[in-house]
Amino acid sequence: MSSCTSCSFSSSLLLVNPPPRASRNDIRRSLRMSLNNDNNNSNFTSSSLLNSVTKLLWGQSLPPGILVASVRTAWNSAWGLMMSQLAPSDSSGGYSRPASKFRILGSLSPGTLHLYVGLACPWAHRTLIVRALKGLEEAVPVSVASPGMDGSWEFKGVGGAHLGSIGPSLDKANGCRTLKEVYGLGRGGYDGRSTVPMLWDKGLKNVVCNESYDIIQLFNSGLNGVAGKPELDLSPPELKEEIEEWYRIIYPNVNNGVYRCGFAQSQEAYDRSVNELFCTLDRLEDHLANSRYLCGDQFTLVDVCLFTTLIRFDLAYNVLFKCTKKKLSEYANLHAYMRDIYQIPKVAATCNFTEIMDGYYKTLFPLNPGSIRPVMPSTSDHQFLYKPHGRESLSSATPAIFLY
Repeated sequence: MSSCTSCSFSSSLLLVNPPPRASRNDIRRSLRMSLNNDNNNSNFTSSSLLNSVTKLLWGQSLPPGILVASVRTAWNSAWGLMMSQLAPSDSSGGYSRPASKFRILGSLSPGTLHLYVGLACPWAHRTLIVRALKGLEEAVPVSVASPGMDGSWEFKGVGGAHLGSIGPSLDKANGCRTLKEVYGLGRGGYDGRSTVPMLWDKGLKNVVCNESYDIIQLFNSGLNGVAGKPELDLSPPELKEEIEEWYRIIYPNVNNGVYRCGFAQSQEAYDRSVNELFCTLDRLEDHLANSRYLCGDQFTLVDVCLFTTLIRFDLAYNVLFKCTKKKLSEYANLHAYMRDIYQIPKVAATCNFTEIMDGYYKTLFPLNPGSIRPVMPSTSDHQFLYKPHGRESLSSATPAIFLY
């Protein structure tokens, strides 16, 4: 039977004997001396006062069990409250992703569209990749938001590119400070979730769409009149059914599956989600042993959708979202497949690993209260990702993505 270290830790605290009680005058005298010493120190912080008080109360001993139990109860209550807002759940504690509010309806004017993204977000990353591959950079300008301390999207214009990749920017379309302000400019106002990606119509001054799959389909075939590579089709008619079939597999179990693991609010919900995630990864590993891409030799939209989750897997999901059964680097075919896509011209420039890691570890406070960002895995390093992948041998012809 395995043991839970957190439970063992709490139980041991209950056995700690508190130090002899000091007199009230002794406490006041010691606290005054400690504060005077700290005030003379240029590094004095509020934590210094807290450390001084705790040393006086129980010296070098561990905190008493009653304090640990109280803090645990308070933290669990606060965590539940924050998670209910961050990640709504069903009755079993499983994450229930809110539906996108704005969907594409009718025709759009190509010359007035503006894209809003966040670099940490895998859903927004999809749109950046298809925009780049189709040559829509000039036709659809982009503003890049960064996560603020409260988790909302802000325009800071700081940070910069990582090895030539895209970086955070100011709001180039509306001059707003936050994405919430941009959403609020739309007709009728808006007080819901302000998510990325979001497609904005500068002429209508309104939100067009905030559903990533709608946007990448539009970029693929709906803007060919202004695209630099109109001949490239990432969703050819003969493969549409196969693309949709694969998407019905990877969306719930992988794309959203990692979030279902990380945002699970019960052991039952986590166990179910992590099992479905790794069963699907195992299936993909087997399929990709004999197929260069999900639909054979053709790189398609569903490959884009899978890639943006895979590139974040060892960086964030394996650790922060508790997807710990295996690292992606332990899947030989999946990791080579990811490197193959990363090496497609223009794709690497859409990947900013610093922003990705900051966006998860420094923003999702309920999952990482200390905001400490771990070191980047060596297998996610830019140079490692450019190592030969050897997947050309699986193609019977040169993939269309390399012909334009």
